[in-house]
Amino acid sequence: MSARPSIESLQATALELRRAILTMLNKAGSGHPGGSLSMVEILTALYWYKLRHDPKRPDWPDRDIFLLSKGHGCPALYTVLAYQGYFPKEELATLRKFPTRLQGHPERGSLPGIEMSAGSLGQGLSIANGIALADRMDGRKRRIFCLMGDGEIQEGQVWEAAMTSHHHHLDSVCAIIDANQLQQNGPVKQIQDIEPLADKWRSFGFHTIEINGHNPNEVVNALDEAEKVKGKPQAIVARTVKGKGVSFMELNHAWHGVAPNAEELKKALDGLQVVNA
Repeated sequence: MSARPSIESLQATALELRRAILTMLNKAGSGHPGGSLSMVEILTALYWYKLRHDPKRPDWPDRDIFLLSKGHGCPALYTVLAYQGYFPKEELATLRKFPTRLQGHPERGSLPGIEMSAGSLGQGLSIANGIALADRMDGRKRRIFCLMGDGEIQEGQVWEAAMTSHHHHLDSVCAIIDANQLQQNGPVKQIQDIEPLADKWRSFGFHTIEINGHNPNEVVNALDEAEKVKGKPQAIVARTVKGKGVSFMELNHAWHGVAPNAEELKKALDGLQVVNA
């Protein structure tokens, strides 16, 4: 973990990441902008502040673990890893272009910094539990963060895993829910309502914190609070906006899995500015 950065620096980094995400998706001609843009502030706070990690030693045994369970959001994770120095930024232009290490969904072993293969939803928290239990047996002290989507947690496996986290008192596990309100086919509340979301996690035995997921100060404070919890897993319910930062993408499920063309990219980049949550 590094020293606490200024809110302004986190906001500036988030803006730069959004530009890179949109540009790489345009070059690829496919991908998932909506769910990538909604989690930028979360990833920024994790990788520029909270995570113990070393791009020069991606397999460092005592590193903290970040698991992207909502694997379609990998353009955001790829961008973060490139800007952190895990691989050259120029490689972002190869997203989804065969042969590439930057596939449409992340594959463990293809790139340094990718800790799990994802595509089929609902598996990340189970993997987090497995790592935490193994760490307990090995006497290793580190944190495991699992980022899930709000549509994703309609999967039953998530709640089986949540019971396991609580039953085994896995206080090294922190679930983060990118509650961006939309899934592929429309609003989450219309397809299968998951509210009251924070109360659900509390009822499953998680120390639960509800925040504005686009407010860097709230994200950082939540990560700090979660780290201090002993004896139980934590859940951070981050209220976000799908497509955040691009006016015509925000809360528009049509942008779940469609890349911007040249004209749309220009419009998006021209309209981007620091997000003030």
